[in-house]
Amino acid sequence: MTTTQAPTTSVLQPAGSRRRVIFWRHGRTSWNAARRFQGQSDIPLDDVGMLQAARAASLLAGKLGGPGQMAAVRIISSDLSRARDTARALSALTGTPVTEDRRLRETFGGSWEGKTFEDIERGDPALIKLWQLDEPGVRAGGGETRVEVAERMVAAVLDAAATVPEGGTLVVATHGGATRVAMAKLLGLPEELWRVLSGLSNCHWSVLEQSPPSLAGAREWHWRLTEHNVGTLPEPYELPEDLAEPVED
Repeated sequence: MTTTQAPTTSVLQPAGSRRRVIFWRHGRTSWNAARRFQGQSDIPLDDVGMLQAARAASLLAGKLGGPGQMAAVRIISSDLSRARDTARALSALTGTPVTEDRRLRETFGGSWEGKTFEDIERGDPALIKLWQLDEPGVRAGGGETRVEVAERMVAAVLDAAATVPEGGTLVVATHGGATRVAMAKLLGLPEELWRVLSGLSNCHWSVLEQSPPSLAGAREWHWRLTEHNVGTLPEPYELPEDLAEPVED
């Protein structure tokens, strides 16, 4: 068995004083494969998910560069094992430790957790339709709203980003639904437009870049999307779940 090593240079463009955040969704679980609402249930990676994490980690390590550049990199993760183990695959290549934060968990889905989407659609059709439309006050299975998830996610990301040096990168190993609403909030999208962002496929990532006030007449630092739903092609392409069949994990 060959060992994958991180490259010695970064393929990211020089950032100057800008900080980057890479939102990285975890690998596949058996509940993903069965289309079950995972939420905050602690479901581990399956064999496919572990392979996805290893391959995606090698690609991300290539984006981040070699050992001399890792001082400007931080890795944080949801404390749920599927995200934590995904993050550890990158940590093993880069030598960067993983810091866990429970604020990076997926949406708490209440009574929906463990059920297939088909079961939820039969048992709670009106509520799940509103939830899938990102209605801000709708609670998933009596659990969290999209807005509540976005608020805790953004707080966790900004706290961690503040520890990243200028020009550095924060890698956030987390979950599909939580990532989408966090990015939408960071980008300043109004809640009624959060659906314009697709979700992420398993072990795919998106990159946000913090831009200084001098750009485009902005008065303060703001965020812009530079990559979205980038993954491990040339594997067979999978539609992001928000465009195909909605699975919250």
